[in-house]
Amino acid sequence: MSDETTERPLVLSAFVMDTVSHIQHGLWRHPSARQDEFNCLQHWIDLVHTLERGRIDLLFFADVLGLYGPARGDFTVNAREGLQFPNGDPSVLVAALLSQTHDLGFAITSSVLQTYPFEFARRMATLDHLSGGRVGWNIVTSAQESAARNFGLDHLLEHDERYRQAEEYAEVCYKLWEGSWDDGAVVDDCHPEDISKAVYADASRIHRIDHEGRWYRVQGPAMQSPSPQRTPVLFQAGSSPVGRDFAARHAEGQFILASTPEKTQALIEDTRRRVVAAGRDPHNLVFILGQSFIVGSTEAEARHKEREIDDYLSDDGFLLHSNLGFDPTTGEPLDPDTPLSELHTNTNVSHLRWLRELAGDTDPTVRDLARLSARLRGRIVGTPDQIADQLEAWRARGVGGINIMNWTIPGSYEEFVDHIVPTLQERGLAQREYRPGTLRRKLTGRDLLPDTHPAARWRGAFA
Repeated sequence: MSDETTERPLVLSAFVMDTVSHIQHGLWRHPSARQDEFNCLQHWIDLVHTLERGRIDLLFFADVLGLYGPARGDFTVNAREGLQFPNGDPSVLVAALLSQTHDLGFAITSSVLQTYPFEFARRMATLDHLSGGRVGWNIVTSAQESAARNFGLDHLLEHDERYRQAEEYAEVCYKLWEGSWDDGAVVDDCHPEDISKAVYADASRIHRIDHEGRWYRVQGPAMQSPSPQRTPVLFQAGSSPVGRDFAARHAEGQFILASTPEKTQALIEDTRRRVVAAGRDPHNLVFILGQSFIVGSTEAEARHKEREIDDYLSDDGFLLHSNLGFDPTTGEPLDPDTPLSELHTNTNVSHLRWLRELAGDTDPTVRDLARLSARLRGRIVGTPDQIADQLEAWRARGVGGINIMNWTIPGSYEEFVDHIVPTLQERGLAQREYRPGTLRRKLTGRDLLPDTHPAARWRGAFA
């Protein structure tokens, strides 16, 4: 993301969802957990203040649009575990939180499935204005069959086809954000001596985009004027080959999950090669590794806390969240002894690949999905110094940021801020103060996307 990725402190992102059970299933039952207060605004306001106290860069909201499991399957486990169900709209929640902080950034997951690009572009531009330029977009294509049916489709598009749709969706947004309004279009001269000559905006500098593509037809012009960043900071989380290609063309930050350090480094290096092939600076993409933390004043204390946490893990929750334990055609549960090497899926492609990598030389079965998925949610256990040692080792592999996954809210983030951040700051791994300006300026030193980004081609294109 920055041309000085190895020297800049790690980008620190708090990974949350407006729901009861997001990643670490079963932990909402822990006595200190308050995840079940997700519908209470004060719950999130308190979290924002904790994160800002720790100089965390981002509050990153995940989102889904349907239930995990077969599209027409039973949803007893979803309801019992609160497994990303029910959940709220993160863009509405972020709008309510913007005034609570002047520096914390907000990244919102939004699928190309859920809203037409014209409406989405206006919503994000509005949030960027209201926040002074502190919002980002995590671009996703949705991986639940039930999500497709919630939006009038018979089934999900094939995996690679969903990314082709995302390419056009992003292009429409770029045209609206970058090209529809020229610099200087907003004159804002509303108090001249002769009021009859008052001008708010110069129509000659505002343009229709007249987009006609395979999926979308959008005339324009954009209904919202250019925001401080024009295009929000762009994130992406898919690590399949086509996902890496998409990230290489578009993303400024890519969220990745932990495999082995060697394989993570190989994935990063492969994606950087794709960034170069796309005509971009390889350091314009930062890799943000998902990790959870268990900290103690001694390693023995941390290991004791780890055993306590493991007692709350829900096998049913992790198996369902894997979205892999059923036949994608019939919806019937798979034989528990089916090897993962025999699974073929249209969703969660990178997730399945990581599970196989975690198993090493063995061929795990469906029966192993739950505990393998729990391991995939990477964890670092130890004292603050031991945790800092491991984060330094990850940074040496090319990781530029950490997506902090919680066990409990607020406890996981309070412990991270109070016990881990000071050690990271001492080692230069975490910032002591926020940089001024927009989210992109805080992360990269500039407000707008660089000229090498595909969005930049639409600047002045309609003049």
